[in-house]
Amino acid sequence: MATHLITGAGSGIGEAVARRLLERGDELYLLARDAGRAKELAERFPGARTLVADLANPDRLSWALSHQSLPERIDSLLHIAGVADLGPVGELTTKTWNRTLAVNLVAPAELTRLVLPQLRVSKGQVVFVNSGSGLNANADWAAYAASKHGLKALADSLRAEEHAARRAGDERLPGPHRHRHAGEGAPAGGQGVPAGEVDRPRLGGGDRAARDRPAAGRGDPRPDRPAGVGGGALTHPSRTLPG
Repeated sequence: MATHLITGAGSGIGEAVARRLLERGDELYLLARDAGRAKELAERFPGARTLVADLANPDRLSWALSHQSLPERIDSLLHIAGVADLGPVGELTTKTWNRTLAVNLVAPAELTRLVLPQLRVSKGQVVFVNSGSGLNANADWAAYAASKHGLKALADSLRAEEHAARRAGDERLPGPHRHRHAGEGAPAGGQGVPAGEVDRPRLGGGDRAARDRPAAGRGDPRPDRPAGVGGGALTHPSRTLPG
């Protein structure tokens, strides 16, 4: 039985992934921003455990998790939570920039740092759910795209640092969808697919996917293709998780 730590399990891709892994009999730790949200997740996912920590406040993640029980080993850390507040650069406030970067980039970096020891014990996997905006930015998407460009850099660096020990990260770029983000803000690519269209992250596998990945702006332009950040791959969303 594998153990997974998931952010963003309350909706969209995060909810679909959590349900599939729970149905398969895996052990889940679901991150919630507050006690009320944790209670809601516990009721929706019977048998799953919850951890309370607010991704909008990355500086407090270490303190929050130090007061809770974490598993001794983690097979996968899945960063799926995200926010998207859209608007032209001339109208975006520092509050919007700081919140977007905190939830979408700084918190994933800090959470990864905090649980790397458990991931290394199991030679586990870190999965970053990115977006087409992580490769190309459009008008009104500056803050969100900047956070997703940064997330790609985080995944690339982590892969390079952990490759020698065959511990790496996957990056996934789903296409647009109808679901809202885990936080407030408009829906955007990377946070929701219908149940049954999410694949299982595979452990191991080297860095072939990274070698095959086309450079930004070249190759297959579709945002729902795997980004392949090494150490394994997430395959096309038309396939489903094995039962």
